[in-house]
Amino acid sequence: MIYRDAACYAVNGVDTMPAILGIDAAWTATEPSGVALLRQTPGDGCWECLAVAPSYESFIAIPDGNVVQWEQRPTSGCPEPGRLLTAAKQLLGGERVTVVSVDMAMSNVKITGRRACDNEISRRFGAQGCSTHTPNRARPGAISTIMLNGLTDSGYKLAVDCAVGRNNSVIEVYPHPALLSLLDRDYRVPYKVDRRRRYWRTLSNPERKTRLIGEFRNIHNGLNGVVQGIPDFLPEHPEQVRTFTSFKRFEDALDALVCAWVGVRYLEGRATAYGDGNAAIWVP
Repeated sequence: MIYRDAACYAVNGVDTMPAILGIDAAWTATEPSGVALLRQTPGDGCWECLAVAPSYESFIAIPDGNVVQWEQRPTSGCPEPGRLLTAAKQLLGGERVTVVSVDMAMSNVKITGRRACDNEISRRFGAQGCSTHTPNRARPGAISTIMLNGLTDSGYKLAVDCAVGRNNSVIEVYPHPALLSLLDRDYRVPYKVDRRRRYWRTLSNPERKTRLIGEFRNIHNGLNGVVQGIPDFLPEHPEQVRTFTSFKRFEDALDALVCAWVGVRYLEGRATAYGDGNAAIWVP
């Protein structure tokens, strides 16, 4: 089922401004995960970036005055939703995150294989190169359970439609179709580091690095058009990044920002949920 509703947005109280926590969650504990925090500014209603980091630990450390070290290898590990929300609350001056937007398969029932939402997205966006990965019992498996249970324990509910309102929601998102909308593209944006050889089979590694930086910059510029204050953490030249593994931290941070932007569109009632009563993927 596909849900479309632009009228169920509720203002998050008179004394607070809405805030979105975007998480590009790795499906295993051996890879780092990007995190971004956006807040709507009072008066003009614009959105600003309060923080972005290439790992859980580096985001959690920001409220203590630690600056993200983009040249260092990000740490990996299982998600700790409670610590992420606590760090976000500190950055928000004591206010609560309104929506948590996560790029990872989540469901109200145990995930054993492809879900209705995976099939809906693949039917709608497959011709544009944006079919979904197939989840199974192992991936994301326990990682998804830890994430959703932690958010549920903190008072958030998995949104599969607009029936419960938008505040205190956790939504599943998928950056690839979101980027089609953000960048006005007709086909999947080629920015995934692990797929660089498929994108540019005949190019040298230095040329592939240049292409990746170019696409990263396109995404960063697109986000700058809808969110204020995003730091420029991207490398200017390929020579600044020695290995392709080091490129992944920039990809993860950008994905977290895209996740957060989809949360903005969801909060504004400008996103569509593809799925059923158990799980849904929200797309602008």
